[in-house]
Amino acid sequence: QVQLVESGGGLVQAGGSLRLSCEASGIIFRLNPMRWYRQAPGKQRELVATITPDGNPGYVDSVKGRFTISRVNAQNTMYLQMNSLKPEDTAVYYCYVRDSVTRNDYWGLGTQVTVSS
Repeated sequence: QVQLVESGGGLVQAGGSLRLSCEASGIIFRLNPMRWYRQAPGKQRELVATITPDGNPGYVDSVKGRFTISRVNAQNTMYLQMNSLKPEDTAVYYCYVRDSVTRNDYWGLGTQVTVSS
């Protein structure tokens, strides 16, 4: 059974920082590209950042220079370090994987990030 469990969300003032974690189980973590998505109220879910199995990152333009995605394969965990947070970063943040073996898609339940102005 595949599980993705996010943690680390919370309420922070604009300009502050948070570090999100996504712990995966039930997949061969080291083989899988991973992604962070977010969904703000009334908006579609959007891709925020990606990371390849060997750690190469990719970012949506709106977070470049502020967010850093990383992973520790030995701990089956992915991270999203978010700095210089803005009110428009307020959203539920989700961890996502397409299992490289089964090609099934899996989502975590999400963690709420709220940035006050």
